Amino acid sequence: SRRKVCAFCVNHVTYIDYKNVSVLKRYVSDQFKIESRRKSGVCSKHQRGLAIAIKRARLLAMMPLSRRHQMA
Repeated sequence: SRRKVCAFCVNHVTYIDYKNVSVLKRYVSDQFKIESRRKSGVCSKHQRGLAIAIKRARLLAMMPLSRRHQMA
């Protein structure tokens, strides 16, 4: 199988915005866990920024913390 290419590197993204929830949802599993680098195909530099952005969005209640916190 081919190696996945980092979508953020391809689009020359320098900062992953925590307010862009639609992008962040792609990198969260159905149980609202942050996907690993192998699964998501993101490079290590952007994976760190992605994790911070997801955690910030969770802190501000823009994204659910777990299945129990899922918004209707």
